[in-house]
Order: sequence, then C-alpha cells, then structure tokens
Amino acid sequence: MQSKSVYKVPNGKLLKIFLDYDENKNEITKVNITGDFFAYPEEAIDILEEKLRNIKLEKMVLFETIESVIKENQIEFIGLNSEGLTDGILMCLK
Repeated sequence: MQSKSVYKVPNGKLLKIFLDYDENKNEITKVNITGDFFAYPEEAIDILEEKLRNIKLEKMVLFETIESVIKENQIEFIGLNSEGLTDGILMCLK
C-alpha cells in the first residue's frame, strides 16, 4: 500500500513522507523523507530511510528505532525531531 503525508512539525518545519507498507505485516517496505528541515550529516536521511525498512508501524517501535538511528549515527536535525518524524510517518496510515 502507498500513502503520503504532509505535516508541519510543532515548532519545526514542513515534513513530507512517502510511505510504502505491507498492510498484512503492518511494516514499512519503503519510506522517503523530505521537507524543509536540515539534517547533518548529508547522508542522514538515506541512513534513516534504510534503517526504517521492515519496521513495525507502531508508535513506540518507530520512535525507539528513530532515536536509536539518530544516536548511533550522530544525526543532528534543525526543524525536525524524533517525535515529529514518528508522527509524520504514522499520519500516512490515516
């Protein structure tokens, strides 16, 4: 199933999510994250998109995975945070 969401992160920037997911398994098959936020290092979004494949579309699982990837790769965001990204992804399901 394909879906997308456009989300204004509270106190942040615009976030656009394009999500492909398996409805039966409730898992992400592919995700594209774009918007007018900034991420460092340059490959931060590519790393996140790769690590989110096959992750369950459940709030705590997503949030903890995103937090873990951010810490592991020392990712810095301006205009976006883990909670905003989690919410943006889950909005694709509505």
